Amino acid sequence: NFPEQRTLIVTHSNQALNQLFEKIMALDIDERHLLRLGHGEEELETEKDFSRYGRVNYVLARRLELLKEVGRLQESLGVAGDVSYTCETAGHFFLYQVMSRWEAYLSKVKSKSNHTPDASDVSKFFPFHSYFSNAPQPIFKGQNYEEDMELAEGCFRHIKKIFTQLEEFRAFELLRSGLDRSKYLLVKEAKIIAMTCTHAALKRHDLVELGFKYDNILMEEAAQILEIETFIPLLLQNPEDGFSRLKRWIMIGDHHQLPPVIKNMAFQKYSNMEQSLFTRFVRLGVPTVDLDAQGRARASLCNLYNWRYKSLGNLPHVQLLPEFQAANVGLLYDFQLINVEDFNGVGESEPNPYFYQNLAEAEYAVALFMYMRLLGYPANRISILTTYNGQKHLIRDIINQRCGNNPVIGQPSKVTTVDRFQGQQNDYIILSLVRTKAVGHLRDVRRLVVAMSRARLGLYIFGRVSLFQNCFELTPVFSQLTARPLRLHILPGESFPTQRRNGEMPPYPAQVIKNMPEMATFVYNMYMHMMQRSHKYQYRQDLLPPPAPTQRTDNLSTQDEGMEVDAETFQYAHEASEQAARKNPDTEEGTAEKRADSKDPGETLKPMERAGKQEKKLASAMDEAPSEMTSEPCEAQKSVTEPTEMQESNPGQAEMKEPETEHAHSEKQTQNKLSDGASGTPEGLQQEAVCEMDVAEEGGDAHDISQQEEEGSEHHKMPEHPGRDSDSEYSEDEGAGD
Repeated sequence: NFPEQRTLIVTHSNQALNQLFEKIMALDIDERHLLRLGHGEEELETEKDFSRYGRVNYVLARRLELLKEVGRLQESLGVAGDVSYTCETAGHFFLYQVMSRWEAYLSKVKSKSNHTPDASDVSKFFPFHSYFSNAPQPIFKGQNYEEDMELAEGCFRHIKKIFTQLEEFRAFELLRSGLDRSKYLLVKEAKIIAMTCTHAALKRHDLVELGFKYDNILMEEAAQILEIETFIPLLLQNPEDGFSRLKRWIMIGDHHQLPPVIKNMAFQKYSNMEQSLFTRFVRLGVPTVDLDAQGRARASLCNLYNWRYKSLGNLPHVQLLPEFQAANVGLLYDFQLINVEDFNGVGESEPNPYFYQNLAEAEYAVALFMYMRLLGYPANRISILTTYNGQKHLIRDIINQRCGNNPVIGQPSKVTTVDRFQGQQNDYIILSLVRTKAVGHLRDVRRLVVAMSRARLGLYIFGRVSLFQNCFELTPVFSQLTARPLRLHILPGESFPTQRRNGEMPPYPAQVIKNMPEMATFVYNMYMHMMQRSHKYQYRQDLLPPPAPTQRTDNLSTQDEGMEVDAETFQYAHEASEQAARKNPDTEEGTAEKRADSKDPGETLKPMERAGKQEKKLASAMDEAPSEMTSEPCEAQKSVTEPTEMQESNPGQAEMKEPETEHAHSEKQTQNKLSDGASGTPEGLQQEAVCEMDVAEEGGDAHDISQQEEEGSEHHKMPEHPGRDSDSEYSEDEGAGD
């Protein structure tokens, strides 16, 4: 409503400022008026540079573009001379050539008292036809005088805007240094200036000396800003004639969430410094505008924290948009509390004072993230949060170990603490509560509200249920969380995205994950089977001629952020886990005792660490074997053993062979020549299985694949591998087994 006024935007954190700034950029605001101060500008998810020097470079580049348009206008009008050399010459050209023609045009087409203008005159006398020749033709319809006149005035406004911007950019021709240009941009050109309260405190003296002026202040996250940090941005300008130029001061915040961080306990408690000025105003009864509807999360997720607010409802789009109506792929519930017991007799640990960690919860959270990525969830829509810094570093270490160099899995959008994530959001949140002996600082309801309100579509919490459900302050939340099963329920067979609606039960029962080692084993088996199928499919595709443009021959495709999988992969992983359990009958009953006696707490987790190595060895084995793979895996590939039961096994002892067929019997001598080196066991695998493949010799029947299919041949012979001797035999290690 006030385009000439200057607005200052102040927030507590760079993340909140960047999110707010990105939303402003999406509006219909000329970007030459936007300026972002501070070092957090590098984190803006945009290709444009909104820092001081980035805006100066934009202005200089924009100036050249506008001068080029002036040259084109000069050429269309037939004016001699070089008027597009500088902003000054362009200004003279506009005043003496453009305006004179426009005024003469208006005198001819404007209605007079004794003359009714004709609609054809608007197009007939228009002086800029040649300049607008690149616009959609015809410009004027010639039917209605008012409509055509409005179009003509719109064309002139476009021309006038070019010269108005050049007049604003004229100072950049006179100022030669980048520092002077950036100062001029800050003081005169920018209309919306964004910075953090810390930057305002550090640069206050410089801003006042420059003569920085503003009319409005907007403070986001005001409830998390100290009183002194709230007061300093009000003093970034000198008063004019003894009066402040400031006209509006708007504070936006939520006093039900975390207050400012005060590390000194004496200042925090006895001086009450953790109370923000926003909270003080609310406590004193200053009139406020209360927002009573949220548009971030599903209605079911909103129920976890709306008890803290007075009559908090939902905006209409929460009920109408498809993303809020669809279920979470591969997961039965949109939010769930998963109980995590001790791993190897250890719950929370404290390697340093107040540096709390929980290995079981960290591994469980990472395993769930990997499972979601294998289903096709985009990595940038998943964040992992925790309530302690120690757990944050542990999860980051596990992520780097399991997924750091794996292009299929990747890394989540963020791994950080709940306190740091305040003011941000993501579609899917995985939360680790860490503590198993005492509730800790989660007893502060404000921190609980922040943790519950970060997710938009899915929230999955790992913690010790027996500890937190007995905490009185947390009862409103944990009474809803404990109403659902306390074991993770997954739906093997779904892929991202799904047609299932939120709250709709699937046609088949969900698979229940009992504990963290079972989830780790399931994800490992699922990942390995996907890699085997992917390499087999890629190898077959290399042997086939390229498909027609209208055909689609792939049955395994990659999506934008993850690989699409089908029910066979999940069935394989599920059967492998059950088969491992049958080989170890006392798995469920004796797991706790075996964990307690184990010398290596991470023994069960080694298969997940070997996933990346397994993929590379499998790929190299596939490159060495040119013979065609059968569509059915061999028996060794179907058998996946429990990693904890195979630690003492000697790799390479068991060598399983494919059942003999008539064709294999006829070439038995050829198969006996398989070298021992080709069937060696890759390092790190616990068991090896070699599937011996039929090899077509050079002197045999040379039929291509299509001819063999027509003849109904039961065993296809492969063409010679380019660059290799056809008399050599190959064996393939498909990397089956753990």
